[in-house]
Amino acid sequence: MSVSAAPALDVAAVRAQFPALTGSAADPAPVFFDNPGGTQVPHPVVAAMTDYLVNANANTGGAFATSERSDAALAAARQALADFLNAPAPHQVVFGANMTGLTFAVSRAFGRLLQPGDEIVTTVLDHDANVAPWLELATERGAVIRTVDIRTPDCTLDMDQLAALLSPKTKLLAIGLASNATGTVNDVAAATRLAQAAGARVYVDAVQFAPHRAIDVQALGCDFLVCSAYKFFGPHVGVLYGTEEALDALPAIKVRPASDHLPWRLETGTVNHEGIVGAGAAVDYLADLGRRTAALAPATPRRAAIVAAMDAIAAHEAALFDHLLNGIEALPGARVWGITDRVRFADRGPTACFTWDRLSARETAAHLGRHGVNAWDGDYYAMALMQRLGLAPGGAVRLGLAHYNTTDEVDRVVALLGEAS
Repeated sequence: MSVSAAPALDVAAVRAQFPALTGSAADPAPVFFDNPGGTQVPHPVVAAMTDYLVNANANTGGAFATSERSDAALAAARQALADFLNAPAPHQVVFGANMTGLTFAVSRAFGRLLQPGDEIVTTVLDHDANVAPWLELATERGAVIRTVDIRTPDCTLDMDQLAALLSPKTKLLAIGLASNATGTVNDVAAATRLAQAAGARVYVDAVQFAPHRAIDVQALGCDFLVCSAYKFFGPHVGVLYGTEEALDALPAIKVRPASDHLPWRLETGTVNHEGIVGAGAAVDYLADLGRRTAALAPATPRRAAIVAAMDAIAAHEAALFDHLLNGIEALPGARVWGITDRVRFADRGPTACFTWDRLSARETAAHLGRHGVNAWDGDYYAMALMQRLGLAPGGAVRLGLAHYNTTDEVDRVVALLGEAS
């Protein structure tokens, strides 16, 4: 289904599912435009985590009821995340603390496969969580880091340079699916084909893409993909996908009695059971949203329902972002960094990164914060990008939308910016 043909979201019904969005005339809820840093959580996620802690809180593998319930709950959540990512099998989903922790863990294991002079390719556009682990690894193992630049002014990745940097020495390409700063969506499928043709693995940061569009690891063709559930309406849990071949090739760094089978050989110690259950519930929330929004049968497979939800979310957010962009561009002295051409919205997410003459990024965020609007300023760990754009150290203002945001909220934020002095 194309975004333009997606059914309209019932945003009021969506917002009713999120307790943090409930306010009153006397105590209104904040306007959450800080979504790239973490989204809010719906009732079903809270309920699932509470139910686990009350009725199934135990370690795994025991011969007693609560342990057996834990095993079943974790298996169900792993299958849910496999459906969310379109992974071929649930044992290809590995859980961890967060995207950053998982990436450091993978880099430690991957480093055992490197030789001095091997090359790793990163990008200027990425969050530092998909840069710093590989920089550390290169220092330790004598590897060489190559960095793909962006094209300005639209902050898109220079794919020609990427192709030129790849060689038989390249062992890994670390690339983001969407920028957490400018919202740029990279053509990761094309980048993967280029990298794998050179014999390299591909490690994809999908954190900023996950709440906005459907992820399909099989279509992307990547070796690894990582994201964080708290960016798609779940709790603070990291999720790693890998092909069986790529995961099996990683030397496991684990305690000796731990399983040698996937995914447990890559999950160190006792994982965050209630968080994993909550991540699975976040996926089920999206599937239920897709069934309701697209009027699908209750028995519609979860993956199809997720895709329907993400199509509707993408359409809603694109229209909302267009409205936000109009308001920012009308501000005297404002500059939006990234793609602003409306016909190219497929190449960007609903995240606005802007600077202006009136206030610094910090002063702007503080002004909004005083009036109940949550917004980020700084570099948001997109350090290389901010340096490349000449915006360090102060960075830029970031306003990031989610599917529960409204046109009225956009109007409120734009009006507040217009009042700033």
